[in-house]
Amino acid sequence: MNFKKYSDDEMMMIDLAQNLAGELRQALKQRERVLLVVPGGTTPGPVFDALSSVDLDWGRVDVMLSDERWVPEVHLRSNTRLLRERLLVGRAAAARYIPLYARADTPEEVLPQIEAGIAPALPISVLLLGMGADMHTASIFPEADLLEEALRSDAPILLPMRAPGAMEPRITLSARVLSEAMNIHIVITGSQKRAAIERAAKMRPQDAPVAAILDGATVHWAP
Repeated sequence: MNFKKYSDDEMMMIDLAQNLAGELRQALKQRERVLLVVPGGTTPGPVFDALSSVDLDWGRVDVMLSDERWVPEVHLRSNTRLLRERLLVGRAAAARYIPLYARADTPEEVLPQIEAGIAPALPISVLLLGMGADMHTASIFPEADLLEEALRSDAPILLPMRAPGAMEPRITLSARVLSEAMNIHIVITGSQKRAAIERAAKMRPQDAPVAAILDGATVHWAP
């Protein structure tokens, strides 16, 4: 793991957006289409704001989330809603969005359909992830019901995930798909998460799921 420390959040978000844009440009020189995978939550919002105005061939970029809550796009807790408001605007509006949600009561009902839309876009060219204080990443939680399946080396592309404390079912890319990304970045803030990721580097993925993708990852941290 490569650890990058910044003096403040604003500097980190600007630098991170520039790094992601540079890697996307490089990937576009090598492939006809590239895949950018990003997290939900509020932390990456400023990165999305900066990235959406970058001048690159967005028409050849596929964008998707690393994970999603099983709620409609219009729901206040939808990660897709954040993406549509802050990333898929401006120049980035030309990108193709690959959804992680389809209208159904449970993710299991439409999992093959969603996977079929993702498979042709893999592998991930540029991956941005967050991490929780419990050392989960995407929706791979330490006590999730399908944790072992999500961590297997032969895991499927997607897994439905239910975890203690989660208000609704989730759908998540597996650790295998995430770790196969060509460029991996993790963005965190605060002393608690810095201590958590330093612990995770010495732990098993079963106890600290983020450990499954730390090899080759660049961690961006600001106080």
